[in-house]
Amino acid sequence: MSSLGRAVGLLRAGTNALRRGPQKTVTRKAGGGPHIEPQYRQYPQVTKNQKIQAEILSSTMWFWILWHFWHSSDDVLGHFAWPDASQWTDEELGIPADDEE
Repeated sequence: MSSLGRAVGLLRAGTNALRRGPQKTVTRKAGGGPHIEPQYRQYPQVTKNQKIQAEILSSTMWFWILWHFWHSSDDVLGHFAWPDASQWTDEELGIPADDEE
């Protein structure tokens, strides 16, 4: 009986394989996007989409920095008026008097 059971099982497996047809081997890539193999001591391969995204991001960053520096420069330079150095005395500037030797 056991040999008959094995033969029936083998027959079923064979008929199932014939019904399904040839199986395709599927290679899965990470995330479905372009898969780039790591390379030792070489520059990374960058896609065109990554270059465009980097340009947009860096342009937005510099726009943000320059816009806020132009419109809120007191945050960087200070809130007070710059002193007029022409009004300072020689003593305040640390310049010795002319008659001293």
